[in-house]
Amino acid sequence: MKKLIILILSIISFTFAQTGEELLNDVINHMNPQSSKGIMKQTINTTSGDKRVLTYESSSGDKGKNNIMRYLSPARVRGNAMLMKNFSDDIWMYNNRTKRVRKLASHAKKQKFEGSDFTYEDMGSGDAWKEDYKSTNLGVQKFEGLECNILELSSIKKDNSYSKIVSFLRIDDNFPLKMEYYNEKGVLEKILFLRDIEKIQGIPTAMIMEMVNQQDNTSTIMEYESIEYNVTFDKNFFSERSLKK
Repeated sequence: MKKLIILILSIISFTFAQTGEELLNDVINHMNPQSSKGIMKQTINTTSGDKRVLTYESSSGDKGKNNIMRYLSPARVRGNAMLMKNFSDDIWMYNNRTKRVRKLASHAKKQKFEGSDFTYEDMGSGDAWKEDYKSTNLGVQKFEGLECNILELSSIKKDNSYSKIVSFLRIDDNFPLKMEYYNEKGVLEKILFLRDIEKIQGIPTAMIMEMVNQQDNTSTIMEYESIEYNVTFDKNFFSERSLKK
């Protein structure tokens, strides 16, 4: 009888397991709320052991499709800003010293974001994952004592930055706790840890995100100093003109 019950529970669990597409939708919804505005501190730990600390104001709209980031400190970058549109496919940079805006080449999204371990693409992938990767539910594993659904994103485009991304999603709401990024050779390149998860205005939020580069032995910590959701932006806020304000 006991074996029969276990078999029935296993069948029920398998029957109601979420598909990879469903898991991916949950991840995108968590990481790309409708709109937000916050202050972030960015700490870059270099190979030499030095630390670079920057703070910036981040504004996001249209479920992560469009973003503006404006640096507040240190003084050498204060006022510099960047506009990322269409999930980082289009990027503009504003230099506060020269008062000039320039558009980056399309491949720039694969470059490091201000010398950090995050690329521009990492900062704003969003719905692009649906088109660029095949999503698969690999089952359940434990991470730091918590049961997690394992979502694998396998590249289906030759020019993708990663051959696959493996995410550990806490099982109660599929919020990502860890994301592993593998390069084009299938080697683990970076790991993103999402920590200190709080509910802000009812929305689960990782107050600390740490990207650890397995190849370069560097890391970058992004930490919210403040964050608010459901922000209303002007119609033309996410535009080149806004960068100069």
